[in-house]
Amino acid sequence: MNSKFKKVIMVLAAVLVVLTACTPAPTQEPTQAVQPTEVPTEAPEPTEEPTPVPTRTPEPTEEPIVVTDGLGEEISLDEPAERIVSISPSLTESLFALGAGDRIVGRDSNSTYPEEAQEIQDLGNMYSGLPVEDIVALEPDLVVSAQIIAPDQIQELRDLGLNVYWQENPADFEGLYENLEALAKLVGQEEEAEELISNLKDRVASVDAQLEEVQARPIVFYELDATDPANPYTVGEGTFVSFVINRAKAINVGDELAGSYIQISSEEILQQDPEIILLSDALYGESAETVSQRAGWEQITAVKEGNIYPFDPFLLSVPGPRLVEGYEQLAELLHPEEVEIN
Repeated sequence: MNSKFKKVIMVLAAVLVVLTACTPAPTQEPTQAVQPTEVPTEAPEPTEEPTPVPTRTPEPTEEPIVVTDGLGEEISLDEPAERIVSISPSLTESLFALGAGDRIVGRDSNSTYPEEAQEIQDLGNMYSGLPVEDIVALEPDLVVSAQIIAPDQIQELRDLGLNVYWQENPADFEGLYENLEALAKLVGQEEEAEELISNLKDRVASVDAQLEEVQARPIVFYELDATDPANPYTVGEGTFVSFVINRAKAINVGDELAGSYIQISSEEILQQDPEIILLSDALYGESAETVSQRAGWEQITAVKEGNIYPFDPFLLSVPGPRLVEGYEQLAELLHPEEVEIN
């Protein structure tokens, strides 16, 4: 074999080796097919008991509103009063001050403050008896009354199934605050009452502080009604008017008499010789001129010195929150050098 032939054979052999190396190995057939995962046709049986659904606890029932009034009767309401008939000015004023004036559906003729009260249905003046049928027709869930209405008239309304709250007149500022709190509970305005009372207390404290150093106590005659000018009506000890006069560092002429609202003779007035006369009946025509014309009254110090002043009767005679305003005005009038109300 010649050398040329040998080279050809060697080249062919090398090519065969390369081809053999590049050829892929045959794939081995699987010995067992892979089985697909089964999808269950039914839900599996639970391995545990299902958790029981808790029974809903019923909402607690709210306690009824219960307030004992000035006659010792319990007034019970399932919810705050929404339809109210007020047959006394002090209660009307108090309801408005507490933010519940818009719930009054009927009022007495003398409930004229604040101005919005005059838009409420007027049921009359109550002097000749209560308009029972008119009150019932308004379907109130609460009727409120002050001490000006007699207990037997209140019972007449109660006998008809009405809720009637009768409030005793306060004898001092603490009594006023308690009255406001009780009324506020019946109408669901406790927070408003707390704010109102706090403000009233601050105002009273301010006047008290200004009067603290006052020593001179003038004698004051507070006139309610001079229909009989020789024997006018005044206020006695135990009334709120008397309380305020004394708290304002003055002496009330009527405290020497027996009774709360009494007539006083001209002889008694001349004897006590008041230094200041306050006319709560100025709205009805009484004035410094009419007083000075009364027989013998020209001898009284208040008349001689011209210390006769009209005084708004609704500030001290209507036992509502404006009693504090009455105290402010009276203290400033009696002691102008010491007391100044902004």
